[in-house]
Amino acid sequence: MSMASIATRQGAAIEAASVLGVDRSLSGKRWIERCEDSRLGAAIAQAHGLPEVLGRVLAGRGVGIDAVDGFMDPKLRDSLPDPSRFKDMDRAVERVIAAVRGSETIAVFGDYDVDGATSAALLTRFFAAVGAKTTVYVPDRRREGYGPNAPALLELKRRGASVVVTVDCGTSAHEALGAARDAGLDVIVVDHHVAEAALPPAIAIVNPNRLDEAGLGRELAAVGVSFLLAIAVNRALRDSGWYKTRPEPDLREWLDLVALGTVADVVPLTGLNRAFVAQGLQVLARRRNPGLVALAETANIAEAPTAYHLGFILGPRVNAGGRVGESDLGVRLLSSDDPAEAMQLARRLHALNDERRAIEADVLAAAETAVAADPPDRIAFAVGAGWHPGVIGIVASRLVERFGRPAIVIGLDGDTGIGSGRSISGFDLGSAVIAARQAGLLVKGGGHAMAAGLTVTRDRVEALRQFLGERAGQIASSALVPRLALDGSVRISGATVELAQSLARLSPFGMGNPEPRFAIAAARVAFADVVGTDHVRCQLTDETGARIKGIAFRAVGSDLGRALLGRDGQPLHIAGRLKRDSWQGRDRVELTIDDAALAYGSGA
Repeated sequence: MSMASIATRQGAAIEAASVLGVDRSLSGKRWIERCEDSRLGAAIAQAHGLPEVLGRVLAGRGVGIDAVDGFMDPKLRDSLPDPSRFKDMDRAVERVIAAVRGSETIAVFGDYDVDGATSAALLTRFFAAVGAKTTVYVPDRRREGYGPNAPALLELKRRGASVVVTVDCGTSAHEALGAARDAGLDVIVVDHHVAEAALPPAIAIVNPNRLDEAGLGRELAAVGVSFLLAIAVNRALRDSGWYKTRPEPDLREWLDLVALGTVADVVPLTGLNRAFVAQGLQVLARRRNPGLVALAETANIAEAPTAYHLGFILGPRVNAGGRVGESDLGVRLLSSDDPAEAMQLARRLHALNDERRAIEADVLAAAETAVAADPPDRIAFAVGAGWHPGVIGIVASRLVERFGRPAIVIGLDGDTGIGSGRSISGFDLGSAVIAARQAGLLVKGGGHAMAAGLTVTRDRVEALRQFLGERAGQIASSALVPRLALDGSVRISGATVELAQSLARLSPFGMGNPEPRFAIAAARVAFADVVGTDHVRCQLTDETGARIKGIAFRAVGSDLGRALLGRDGQPLHIAGRLKRDSWQGRDRVELTIDDAALAYGSGA
């Protein structure tokens, strides 16, 4: 390793040695230990009677000794804040209750992604359960773009709505909400995106990321904020005697929607979010929502649902309508109580998800080629004519994975570009995009730390690239060295069903609580072939003859895939995640392979 590649902490301390000496893996990553204090891991294990490996994993996620019980068994009653602690919550509740009592029509204005769809479905179900008159509106991604727009709001008023609740959008919609106010339409914003000092005109703006908030709930997805609004309204209705003549809804039955939106929006699964997902998965397993049942059946999910199913199977299908089809399909599916209608919608979304994959593959190939031709210093920036706006966010995520930099992907349609961005730890992309809008470079734009959306005119694209590149100059050089955090090493013979079961106790996994990942030293590939279109399955062995089944997703054509398929006898250090495989009654462990390095000379 060159001296230039040795990162320092605060200009002094040299980083700890890389795991197994891997400073540059086959995917270009440096392998590091997630838990830097092995003594804390041992102390956690001893204090709570846990296997040492679980103690180390917990310590690596910043879980203190006193917080272990709450982390491993998260309960809503221990995490839920009083909704009234949020700015404007009581004002929002007051207006909603007046609408319910006065038989006014409440319009729920959603977003076309999973967080927006689950938020809209949750409030639609809740408002209907308490006897309110409701209607739902989701803008078309291509025709209307993101967030509230004046024509849509005025049309809702013409249809009889007197109150509009925007979910997962609205915090930056100054012009649209101004038009609504002037027309006498009351708007309540329920959002989680980064706010500016000046807020748009609305009856209430409930957003934990307002600048005047105290920090409570900053990591919530919009569906989490929507659930808190439902709690607050429900409490006020109960206190006012509303349920003396009608049944009170059990809000817990909609936690499956909260879990889906929370996981799909990739917010940290810690604190309240972790409780939402843990409890929501239990509700999902009871199969109460016809839409989610139909979606699981079309996706052939036959096992107990996990956060993986929410984020990688159900979420993309709900998203597909907003990305490449009809923007309201997701809300309609999640709001439906008719199993036949739900199955029809689920099949439509399943087909649209296949279409989305094909479109995504084409745009990704073009974007990767463009970025590789002009390697990024601090930010990956790709622009292309005709790129479908429904897939640019996913493509941006893939560019982050490949290049280890924040990424902006813009699809041009005539003189207008629709862009989406994803970031890395240490760079607040949402704030950077808001700054670009304030500098006059964007038609509109906003987001949060890890993701953002924008609209830009063609003649401003290059200026935007330079502006964001300069803002990204604040990113520390060490943060741009791709890293793979590992929770330790394990021998193939030690990768047992019992170990996989122990690790599963730490679920749900996701942002903020990544699935535990381990290194296997000097393994050899006994067998490998291609499955599906681009996955590599294999069998690994070591000097003892122990074996484990492995799979590397989307690895065909990569250095990782070539190394696994080469089977030249060269030992490889393997990094991956252990999963219990009970397919067709078998009970064994499978390794999901994330990375590999040559076992000899890998750290050179």
